[in-house]
Amino acid sequence: MSGGVGASVYAGGFGLGFARMTEIEPSSEGVESRFAVFREAPFRWFATSRLVSATAMTLVSATVGWHAYDLSQSPGQLGLLGLIRFAPQLLLSLPAGAIADVFERRRLIQLAQLLSMLSSLSLCAITLSGMATLPALYAAVALAAAASVIEQPARASLLPQLVSRARFPRAVTLMSTLLFLGFSTGPVLAGFTMGKGGIAAAYGLHSVLVAVSIFSLAKLPPLAAATSSARVTASAIVEGLQYVFRNKIVLGCMTLDMFAVILGGATALLPVFARDILKVGESGYGLLSGSLEMGALVMSGVLVFLPSFRRAGQTLLWAVVAFGLATIAFGLSRSFPISVASYMLVGMADAVSVVLRSTAIQLSTPDELRGRVSSVNFIFIGASNNLGAAESGFLAELTSATFAVVFGGIGCLVVAALVAWRNPELRSYRLND
Repeated sequence: MSGGVGASVYAGGFGLGFARMTEIEPSSEGVESRFAVFREAPFRWFATSRLVSATAMTLVSATVGWHAYDLSQSPGQLGLLGLIRFAPQLLLSLPAGAIADVFERRRLIQLAQLLSMLSSLSLCAITLSGMATLPALYAAVALAAAASVIEQPARASLLPQLVSRARFPRAVTLMSTLLFLGFSTGPVLAGFTMGKGGIAAAYGLHSVLVAVSIFSLAKLPPLAAATSSARVTASAIVEGLQYVFRNKIVLGCMTLDMFAVILGGATALLPVFARDILKVGESGYGLLSGSLEMGALVMSGVLVFLPSFRRAGQTLLWAVVAFGLATIAFGLSRSFPISVASYMLVGMADAVSVVLRSTAIQLSTPDELRGRVSSVNFIFIGASNNLGAAESGFLAELTSATFAVVFGGIGCLVVAALVAWRNPELRSYRLND
């Protein structure tokens, strides 16, 4: 849109069973050809940047969530974090997409990451000085969120410029695997670093990782802007919006993900589950936060060695169903191993969704529109992640964390049923059409 040996075995069985259920297209693609894109130096440098920046992103997100709950002891403040992150997404995403089509995308990413690094350095400084407050934390989060808005469409649009169209679907799968590796590593590093060195140390580590990402991007060759225009105009922004709303597949993918995650996202409430329900402390919180991405990593690793799904639309809908069921299981669990295993299953379902949505949206969009279409996509993603955090945080404040998560899981099932009913184009969509 999230155990033990038994959980790992079950995860593998889920992946293979899911593949059989959704009919995977036979392929004679060999292992060497699956990884051939790594022979291209630009892809290797871009992949390195994305791996370390993904690790940094989830590390600082987990740190901020723990820090905010530590300062406030209020689930509602965790919901407010979601709104603060969403405001720049709503205001700046469309212009950022147009900018990504006009200016060199690599430079835009580096600029955005520099702002993110400055945000973490400021948080590190005020935390070390003992002056950390919720308003200061929220101001730094708003700056980082604005930087992310600048980065997202440029980053999403850069990969098709680095690899050939023939290798792009495989590049997306491999990149997703690396991203999930980074996403799963970040929260674990956050929990370990906070437990050993304190919250300020986690902010410092984030800054170091971002610096590595900026350096890796500097190794990419200069890339031309996608369009010859040097201006960002309202008509250019409207053109991107019109394309999204005319394309039923693109719109269906975005809508399905947005509403499923708004209702089913449990990430914002993980500090509550770790501290008050499961009582596992900082280290347990790090493992719990990383378990979704660990599950996603397992599934994306399986997908690397599987040929393409034949019925991509149906697979996407079943992935949302699995996402909802696993979310319900997580919300009801009072066992830490079961909670980790359940949240891993959430991540496995999400991995299938991410690969299929990314491939369908990027391959369905002309290069000169990719920045603008990606910016619309990131508004949907920002709405899902951040409004989902707000929804779950505020609902937990009024009821309980358990009720908020279980209610959201049931909502995912309803969303999947409604989209399957109302969007037959998406339901029948095949990736090789």
